[in-house]
Amino acid sequence: MTPPSGAPPTVVLDEDALRDRVEALAHEISNDHPDGVVFVAVLKGALILLADLVRHVSVDVSVDFLAISRYAPDSGRVRILKDLDLDVTDRDVVIVEDLVDTGLTLAYLVQHMSDRGARRITTCALLNRSERRIVPLPVRYVGLDIPGDAYVLGYGLHADDRYRNLPFVVRADPDTLRADPDAYLDLYAAEPRS
Repeated sequence: MTPPSGAPPTVVLDEDALRDRVEALAHEISNDHPDGVVFVAVLKGALILLADLVRHVSVDVSVDFLAISRYAPDSGRVRILKDLDLDVTDRDVVIVEDLVDTGLTLAYLVQHMSDRGARRITTCALLNRSERRIVPLPVRYVGLDIPGDAYVLGYGLHADDRYRNLPFVVRADPDTLRADPDAYLDLYAAEPRS
């Protein structure tokens, strides 16, 4: 359930919890890919997660980025705005996402990696809304499962490009943000409460 309109945001993952989850994810990925891995991060949201993962992975890692458009209205399609620079043929790829919701975008990206010749494709998401999944695609590495109605900000997640650089994740009220996109700017000044 989303906080009532005007309610202060609540912390979903504080800095310590984020660090612990990212280190655990990096350890799992390292164990599953002893010969190395290519991280493909989806811009912009996955950038912060990617940077922290790379610092904790203990195997050879290459990094590349994809940028995609939002779904076109009534089309159910995304478009690649920035494609890979690396050749992923016969390589293990981990697609890094900030949040996986319906799975439609992720299914598209998995197919794109397969079309580019990746040997093995797995996915890593900071947050997973499995109850909203339309495409039954598993997310192998998950930071935290969240309810389908949770509106979250911070650590790459944003509202109109605000709040991405918060060092924690909060659950916020979307109505409050629609009324005032700057409503939660005080999060930058205060220590978050759990």
